[in-house]
Amino acid sequence: MSKAGLSAEQTHAGFRLTPMSEHDLLEVVEIELACGLSQWGWDAYHAELSKPEAIMLVARAPSPEALNGRRLAGYVAARLGAGEVHVNNIGVREEVRRLGLGRALLGLALELAAAQGAGEAVLEVRAGNRVAQALYRRLGFEVVGERRRYYREPVEDALVMTRRLGPTA
Repeated sequence: MSKAGLSAEQTHAGFRLTPMSEHDLLEVVEIELACGLSQWGWDAYHAELSKPEAIMLVARAPSPEALNGRRLAGYVAARLGAGEVHVNNIGVREEVRRLGLGRALLGLALELAAAQGAGEAVLEVRAGNRVAQALYRRLGFEVVGERRRYYREPVEDALVMTRRLGPTA
């Protein structure tokens, strides 16, 4: 059961989408590094897990053999606040990209956020990350602003994207 009171477990392409646990964090950090995301690290994810406003989900492999001994294919980390959900990080292992796991993880996170009363979703994306921007647009996000030099290593601007949630979305 998720913090939103809905069943957070779904399946997509043979992978189970479930709430993240402390036991998942080493692989979450591994995926974060492999994807070149802004680095949170184990401690930040661990702290986030204990917050009631956190929505943190993972895509679990059907078996360890499916991912060369690994359990997780991807994850999403988001946080509710002030009537919105902020999507902090989303990553999928390269070997299982193009299966729709990122879309499924983000879609479930948005569904859970809407069920908890969030009316809008907000995220930042690297200005040069056209693949992620295309995914977000397919899910109804639109660019509403820009943050200059938002990302480090390498330094890059961020596009701010939002979308409405709930019955009118």
